[in-house]
Amino acid sequence: RGDGDASCNVVPCHNVTWQISTRAGTKRKRKHGLKIRPTAFHCTAREDTNNFVPSFSSENPTNQSTSARSLTQATGGSAAAEERMAAAAKDGHLDALRALMAAHSPPLHAVVVPSEDAHQSEYVSERDKRREFISGFTGSAGLALITMKEALLWTDGRYFLQATQQLSARWKLMRIGEDPPVELWIADNLPDEAVIGINPWCVSVDAAQRYEQAFSKKRQTLFQLSSDLVDEVWKDRLPVKPLPVIVHPVEFAGQSVSEKIKELREKLLNEKAAAIILTALDEVAWLYNIRGSDVDYSPVVHSYAIVTLHGAFFYVDKRKVTAEVETYMGKNGIDIKEYDMVQSDASLLASGKLKGSAVGGSPDGENNINGTEKIWIDTSSCCLALHSKLSSRQVLTLQSPIALPKAVKNPTELEGLRKAHIRDGAAVVQYLAWLDNQMQENYGASGYFSEAKASHKKENLETKLTEVTVSDKLEGFRATKEHFRGLSFPTISSVGPNAAIIHYKPEANTCSELDADKIYLCDSGAQYLDGTTDITRTVHFGKPTEHEKSCYTAVLKGHIALDVAVFPNGTTGHSLDILSRTPLWKDGLDYRHGTGHGIGSYLNVHEGPHLISFRPSARNVPLQASMTVTDEPGYYEDGSFGIRLENVLICKEANAKFNFGDKGYLAFEHITWAPYQAKLIDTKLLTPAEIEWVNTYHADCWRILEPHLNDQENEWLRKATEPITVSS
Repeated sequence: RGDGDASCNVVPCHNVTWQISTRAGTKRKRKHGLKIRPTAFHCTAREDTNNFVPSFSSENPTNQSTSARSLTQATGGSAAAEERMAAAAKDGHLDALRALMAAHSPPLHAVVVPSEDAHQSEYVSERDKRREFISGFTGSAGLALITMKEALLWTDGRYFLQATQQLSARWKLMRIGEDPPVELWIADNLPDEAVIGINPWCVSVDAAQRYEQAFSKKRQTLFQLSSDLVDEVWKDRLPVKPLPVIVHPVEFAGQSVSEKIKELREKLLNEKAAAIILTALDEVAWLYNIRGSDVDYSPVVHSYAIVTLHGAFFYVDKRKVTAEVETYMGKNGIDIKEYDMVQSDASLLASGKLKGSAVGGSPDGENNINGTEKIWIDTSSCCLALHSKLSSRQVLTLQSPIALPKAVKNPTELEGLRKAHIRDGAAVVQYLAWLDNQMQENYGASGYFSEAKASHKKENLETKLTEVTVSDKLEGFRATKEHFRGLSFPTISSVGPNAAIIHYKPEANTCSELDADKIYLCDSGAQYLDGTTDITRTVHFGKPTEHEKSCYTAVLKGHIALDVAVFPNGTTGHSLDILSRTPLWKDGLDYRHGTGHGIGSYLNVHEGPHLISFRPSARNVPLQASMTVTDEPGYYEDGSFGIRLENVLICKEANAKFNFGDKGYLAFEHITWAPYQAKLIDTKLLTPAEIEWVNTYHADCWRILEPHLNDQENEWLRKATEPITVSS
């Protein structure tokens, strides 16, 4: 993997894993009977009627034909050749970007390319994946920095292993929490008065202010670009798809849009604010009770909202607005405006000239902004481009007033989530029962229940079980369930070493085949009209090692510890995180991700503002009754296996014996239903209370799911939920 072309020496060997770049810029492991070493042979490529033609120069010409054949064998023919060409194209993108940086006025010393879109979304549409395009790294979290000489990629512990596999030799991985943050790296490594370019739509006010503070000591400048330079390099960037906006019925939302807007205006008055600009996609969707399909796996619409004391505005590509939506918005006093008008309307708002439909306000709908009335923005989600249209004296910077009402579910949303998780649990059990049967019949596995030594798999299987094909089967089971609308994130279907990649995403052409002798981790979820789901189970269809059992049991103990926690009101997820880690710490183990995140109600699978994590941000928001949060500790051994167990919990009032300090106490209710694999549990490591917890959970699992399964599936679940006892 050189800069633009490749130099390699082909040496025969067996079962060696190496990396190649896919057309999308990712790198996947493949096993071949070849080993690629640098130097000796120089390989160049040209494109001839869509075929890749390698040519070789060598110090030993007699080896040329043999090496060419070996390389073709190693890469699997034209498909892999195209992948190598895509990798070379990535390097070309860097060169093209640097040329634009040098030609820019003023010349740019660096460009920051974040993962986020204009709404600071965690998950973005394909056309907004600029960081992925320029770097080849496909994880959902990360930031790229391109200088004239270096290319660096920052990401968190979930993606360290994935990033090392996907980044080319021209990139350097910067590990968040271990390496300096991007702004300090810039301040320390770029010269005085350096100019750093940024797309002001794709950086939050918080991030921009953090950058500017770090840059000030060397008089470096954060320069707002008028156009994104990555977009200029990205010649085949997808166009906008005008997918329709959908009205989310009150029977699922639990509260009407008029009620939500009324409560929002009351909060504006309490803070002496005249208006608010909402930029987060899930907040706009929640407030206006709408959903869409603009981002894969997240039912949101690319849109903004401005709500004043006298008007409400919805900024969206009008091609997405159906007659039903137009009527719905009109009845609720919401003006529909073109998506790209939000910036000019922010200026009008700041000057008091933004006019709307006058809902319960002044006759002409004029929104008078004076020196004592503020415009509310959440600086963690509002982009720099919109903030720049407001004067500093006008801005009220507080957490969005939508964040908590969205996170604290109403009774209708809670009931919908419970029902959705029952249907989802039935689909997961159907999948596990089917997969167990397939592994035994075709792969000679001892199966879900037995630890007997596996026999050999069938020869010449018509259909192999791969990480992708089995995850497609799981999606098929979910698709039969009521209110199913799609997956809530790409299924993490991972075998053996791939399970150690925390957010692994299998691809059809490069994924692994299932293996009876390796752990299988499946983290998946779905979107239903009445709720969003997220569940992880880890299983083994052969004979697990004692070490794998010990690690699984430690993860299970941490999983149980959080589930049974009782804690006073005002407790944050930062304080609870240790409960899940302590059993792992006792063995000198840990995991590089948070323990829990909120779940949307037919919205984003990752929902704030609360979380359970070691990260400082987990200190910001206490848990409250009716919040949802996941419980997902794990353990990962690079190159070997990964284990994670995940349920969704509802925070509820605890039935505590006392109430010290009149604080009120909270506990959790789990709403995810699927069994834990008994043969992976070392019951000698569990306490009697933990064994009782597993047995009670399994009894409830059987009782709740039994009506949703056929006889064969029920028999499998009955066996999977049999009581466990302390083994000898």
